[in-house]
Amino acid sequence: MKLLLQRRSHDADSTIGDLYVNGHFECHIVEDEPRLEKVSGETRIPAGVYKIKLRTVGGFHERTLVKYGPVFHRGMLWLQDVPGFQYILIHTGNTEKDTEGCLIVGQSVNQNGRGGGTVSNSRAAYERLYPMVRDAILRGEDVEIQMVDD
Repeated sequence: MKLLLQRRSHDADSTIGDLYVNGHFECHIVEDEPRLEKVSGETRIPAGVYKIKLRTVGGFHERTLVKYGPVFHRGMLWLQDVPGFQYILIHTGNTEKDTEGCLIVGQSVNQNGRGGGTVSNSRAAYERLYPMVRDAILRGEDVEIQMVDD
């Protein structure tokens, strides 16, 4: 399975992008802003290609497991080997304040006029995206995401 995140605009606080799964638009993404030097919890990850696996430990996993139950939630969608970052996940939220480098999904985007913005209907977007990616991983498929800068 191939995911493509096409970053399309950013401002001093956030980045907005569009996520495609096997060439089909799936949802919008909000993440942190780009920076020349990384600031912990305030910088988007570098463009590149990253494998996605399931992370079945940690607080985020435990909270999501309680929220969705063990039939739906089998682990966090976790980007592997991101240079200079650890535990980059795909999850719910609405603004760049809900992330520390992670990718926040949403069904709609609210541009702020400066290039950045927020997403909404995050839970619905996650509930649609997650099973597709989860099931591909559980089937043993290679799942990767390509991040392309704006």
